[in-house]
Amino acid sequence: MGDDRGQTAVEFTGMVPIVLATLVLLWQAALVGYSFSLAGNSADEGARAGAAADWGAAQACERAARKNLPDSWEAEISCPPGGGDLYDVEVNVVVPVLYPGFIDFSFTAPGRASAVWEG
Repeated sequence: MGDDRGQTAVEFTGMVPIVLATLVLLWQAALVGYSFSLAGNSADEGARAGAAADWGAAQACERAARKNLPDSWEAEISCPPGGGDLYDVEVNVVVPVLYPGFIDFSFTAPGRASAVWEG
């Protein structure tokens, strides 16, 4: 009684799960944000390439949108033939759990972009 030796070790052991859970949540939040960033950037690149293509706009759009996506990230890219004055692209990047390509959430990060037809 009255001896505080070992108290720091006991408190540290009790806090380790809380610290680890906090780090995991922060990492997951960073992955969600990065998924939104990837989706937006891919949509911009796809719209720019599709709008500048004279022929094969959908293929140029798909290729440009996938070019900047890392290999382990899954995405659904929609490059419709379009009409009107704008070329619209939609990219949905699957949000991973802790590590891309390991386990995925059931929701996606959407990215949409439009560019004025140049062709």
